[in-house]
Amino acid sequence: MTISTAIDPAARARALAVQVAYRDLKAGAVNFLPIRIGILGQGASATSYATTKRQIYSAYEAGSVYGFGSPIHLAALQLLPPNGDGVGTIPVTVYPLEDDVAGAAAAGDATPSVTTAVASTYKLVVNNIVSQAFSVADGDAVADIVAAGVAAINATPEMPVIASDGTTKIDLTAKWDGASGNDIYVELHEDSPTDKGVTWAFTQPTGGATNPSVTDALAQLGDVWETFILNCMEYDDTDTMDALQTVNEGRWGASVGKPFISFSGMTESTVALGITAPDARKTDRTNAYLTSVASNDLPLVVAARQLARIAKIAGANPPNDYGRQQATGLTPAADGSQWTAAQRESAFQGGCSTQSVKDGVVQIEDVITFYHPTGDTDPAYRYVVDQVKLWNVMYNTWNIFSASDWAAAPLIPDDQPTVNPTAKKPRMAKAAVSRMIDSLGLNAIISDPESAKESIIAGINDSNPKRLDVTFSVALSGNTNQKSIDLYFGFYYGAAPVVG
Repeated sequence: MTISTAIDPAARARALAVQVAYRDLKAGAVNFLPIRIGILGQGASATSYATTKRQIYSAYEAGSVYGFGSPIHLAALQLLPPNGDGVGTIPVTVYPLEDDVAGAAAAGDATPSVTTAVASTYKLVVNNIVSQAFSVADGDAVADIVAAGVAAINATPEMPVIASDGTTKIDLTAKWDGASGNDIYVELHEDSPTDKGVTWAFTQPTGGATNPSVTDALAQLGDVWETFILNCMEYDDTDTMDALQTVNEGRWGASVGKPFISFSGMTESTVALGITAPDARKTDRTNAYLTSVASNDLPLVVAARQLARIAKIAGANPPNDYGRQQATGLTPAADGSQWTAAQRESAFQGGCSTQSVKDGVVQIEDVITFYHPTGDTDPAYRYVVDQVKLWNVMYNTWNIFSASDWAAAPLIPDDQPTVNPTAKKPRMAKAAVSRMIDSLGLNAIISDPESAKESIIAGINDSNPKRLDVTFSVALSGNTNQKSIDLYFGFYYGAAPVVG
């Protein structure tokens, strides 16, 4: 019998009391793990900002706080673009990094040469970001063109470079220090004339060196479950990847249970470069690439744009994979530069995520971590979507047993009668997990829920009366990444003639 607590058990005078309290009646329905994104990147060197983490709500806010054209701002333009085609209400938190004291900014230049300038209009392009147009008048000298070009670049806030007047050339310097600035690429816009008495030569930025340490920024993660981290460093920065992996392995711990996956962009043209880091990190379940082969987009932009698609699916439909999602806004390299099916297979086997291009749009293919231990044909932590499924099982298990009714309840054997409404028994834990498993199956996060329910074991620990032990096994659902179909055909020769 359940005893009401609306009246104090010690009271004896006549009374009527009705106590109202909320009771969760969802009967085991699972909640999807809330997806969150953390941006791990630098602001502009010329901007002063705090290094404490901060949630941002727009790309404009990111630019205002951390500097327009900085890695943080450029990432936010893909995750929280002005047109709303981003992650929507998924929280985005910046974990800001400051330039290393020994850091150096990448630098290059754009040099016009003049024969006899004819009135014309030019645009310069930096990592597919187009400058404002600038005009050349009849007879303009190099110095005139340089001055106009400097003004046009600096009037484009999202440019990752600062332009300065070098008299005979436009000097270009990355807006932040570090090796990631070496990914900056400068070119002439395709609409600019090539026959108006002005020709251009480009020295691509180099000399960027010494990325900042990410240790202090990652220490701010705390008890928040940042499911995805956008790593704005270059794809082969092993120091940053080491730090991310070390922190994340701790977050897989049983008493923490808040792991993440870190994405960085990879734009190299060859499979060999795409798998160099993953092949050296075969047990790394933390780091992952998002790719756009041979693209001139900044790698961090490639990763941010694809992550915008991945995160929304992971939050709304966790068991769904990310193949063929369109990363609109990226500028792919020419079709002849794209990897073939055989090359994508090699990249996949080597731990590198893949993409394709259809009708000029980058399409996400396989999204995987570096995890691929030698000899393991189906690595447990390879697919990002499988980790998301597992995280949802973890999240809902935490939700059950961290609830207040399990916090300090009396724990008694299954066969013991009780009138205490707060008492818990092992079979009650088993029932709670069973309801969760049913809901996980209904949501296609796991397969074969009946076998999962049969695997549940719950009991009071035989050496600690205040400890409840529960074990169970689940089989994560698969995905339709491969479809094997046999089609047979023959010829129709007509029906036999009918006699009579």
